[in-house]
Amino acid sequence: MDVSQLLNKKISVIGAARSGLAVATLLRTHGADVFISDRESEEKLTSYLPHLRASGIPYEVGGHTDRVYDCSLMVISPGVPGNAPVVLQALSRGIKVVSEVEVASWLCRAPIVAITGSNGKTTTTTLIGRILGDAKKKHAVAGNIGTAFSSVVLELAESDIAVLEISSFQLDHCETFRPAISVILNITQNHMDRYDNSMDRYAASKARIFMNQTKQDVLIYCADDNWTSRVVAKAMCRTIPFSRNQRLAIGAFVEDGWLVTMVGGKRTEIVLVDQISIKGPHNEYNAMAAALVGQLLNVNPASIRATLKNFKGVEHRQEFVREVNGVRYYNDSKATSVDAVWYALQAFDAPIVLMLGGRDKGNDYTRIRDLVQKNVRAIVALGESADKVEKAFSDLKPVQRAHAMDEAVLIAQRLAQQGDVVLLSPACASFDWFENYEQRGNVFKELVKNL
Repeated sequence: MDVSQLLNKKISVIGAARSGLAVATLLRTHGADVFISDRESEEKLTSYLPHLRASGIPYEVGGHTDRVYDCSLMVISPGVPGNAPVVLQALSRGIKVVSEVEVASWLCRAPIVAITGSNGKTTTTTLIGRILGDAKKKHAVAGNIGTAFSSVVLELAESDIAVLEISSFQLDHCETFRPAISVILNITQNHMDRYDNSMDRYAASKARIFMNQTKQDVLIYCADDNWTSRVVAKAMCRTIPFSRNQRLAIGAFVEDGWLVTMVGGKRTEIVLVDQISIKGPHNEYNAMAAALVGQLLNVNPASIRATLKNFKGVEHRQEFVREVNGVRYYNDSKATSVDAVWYALQAFDAPIVLMLGGRDKGNDYTRIRDLVQKNVRAIVALGESADKVEKAFSDLKPVQRAHAMDEAVLIAQRLAQQGDVVLLSPACASFDWFENYEQRGNVFKELVKNL
């Protein structure tokens, strides 16, 4: 969109939290007539209200009035479902609806690296940012990772790089979003509650990351993932795969213990796999994707190697908290899908007391039953989905229910034996007990630190 078209344009922003406030501020900076609306109460928006009031942008909370439809463009935050009544009503009135990421991309001068996938987005996005930072390349890391793209876009020059974690929800309402480099890590069952239990619809949403890419652009993808391989067949851009299972003529793969890349006809041994600091097969995939991005952005392989050896991972993703009486406690609160737990259960060489549950997203637990049988000592069932967790696993392992996180930590402590791992890896959203997965993880860590 021509930025001049924003002048005096009436725009409603749905969502008053981080992304909503950021995009509203960005739009007003460019002369738009902006109104913010959020269905949540003032009590739930306490931490954002001071910023909202200070912005001077008119707003409403506690519900959406007809004023939100007095606009020609509606911008929605990632947490707003595409089938929300306010969105459906806007569409029925002929109002264009786009995501916050779409708006920020209109104003972005820097090339965009966009990462999506059912699992590993945050780790890979953060790792790419670290690779660029260690190589002294100016960049910004934003998107679904927690920093709104709209809040950093004006700081980026043409010579910089925007590194974005992108969710399917953000992609659903993109129209012109075009990364120079896109990455699809994997497409596995997730968010079935938002996609009517349809993997086809969910996969199509992920595929939107490359829908505007041309032959000048690159799509990096996992060749070992069935759904990903299926959707990338439609890509019109250059594609580069990565794989743990096969040697590739182009891309990244594992050979003789090395993470190897073949880019531009040149074979490069990037790093020994056992020297990558973040462990597990899923992190080998994340490292391959990040290494390919680094090479495409002209980062020296030696610099990439050093980063992969030193990168310690991200908060709330298999994060070591502390050891108590010979039991190690790990915070994997960001594991909000069954597939994420599938990876986590393979990352430890000790019996696991698994803390599982929360707000269910249409989970099918059959995928992890074999791993639970093999690697788990006991399960602590959490939150709204405790019944479902108990029914799914009580025939395999002891399951005890908890009614709050403090109770859950004490139960886990009782169930664990010396040498065990206590793992908070919920496979569910956090919204039954907490505002978000970060709060859930932080509360868990604080409770563990006080044991």
